[in-house]
Amino acid sequence: MFETYAYAAGAGGAAAQPNWMVQFFPLLVLFGIFYFILIRPQQKKQKVLQNMLSSLKVGDKVITNGGVHGEVAFVGDKVLHLKVANNVKLVFSKGAIAGLQNPDENGNQ
Repeated sequence: MFETYAYAAGAGGAAAQPNWMVQFFPLLVLFGIFYFILIRPQQKKQKVLQNMLSSLKVGDKVITNGGVHGEVAFVGDKVLHLKVANNVKLVFSKGAIAGLQNPDENGNQ
């Protein structure tokens, strides 16, 4: 008697499986959104930073990632020297430079 009910319950028509492309499409859309919102702007920002670092020259005023403001005194391949005060020069890796200092950000320049 119970076997009959078990067979009767399982004997219903099988539901059609959705197409794999229909299931995959939302993932593609999400990846596209993430690419244009997160990945592409970061790549552009990195490219601008690399161009700025390669064009640094003596006399440029820069800001480091740690917030140190200084004037470039020497530029090497991987390091640069910043003059932060009279007779005070610090050596930084080029990767530690956050950007150029804008003259309008400081009231004393």
